[in-house]
Amino acid sequence: MEINISTVDTLKIIEVSGDIDASTAPTAQQEILPAAQEGSPVLLDLTHVAYMSSAGLRVLLSIYRQVTAKKIPFVLVGLSEELQDTMSVTGFLDFFTICETREAGLAQLQNPVPC
Repeated sequence: MEINISTVDTLKIIEVSGDIDASTAPTAQQEILPAAQEGSPVLLDLTHVAYMSSAGLRVLLSIYRQVTAKKIPFVLVGLSEELQDTMSVTGFLDFFTICETREAGLAQLQNPVPC
């Protein structure tokens, strides 16, 4: 798994590549949570994540709790059909603002409208 964090204007873009499972979830949480707590709007790009285990879903839940508590705008983009199905079954889709593309997610963070 690889995580790249960048800043565009005042937005944090976190791009994850690879699977998020029991072996990689602790690293994902260590790297993503601090970046998501800095107060800037956050776009989490999961375009290159093919698989996410329950450990990965727990990471998403932790991020959700942190950004919600601090009222930080947060958008998920690039969810594969498999990830969308998993998140739908578990009820996670209801927690997040989800856009199909990075461009749509950036637009959502800059001017909140339905994706």
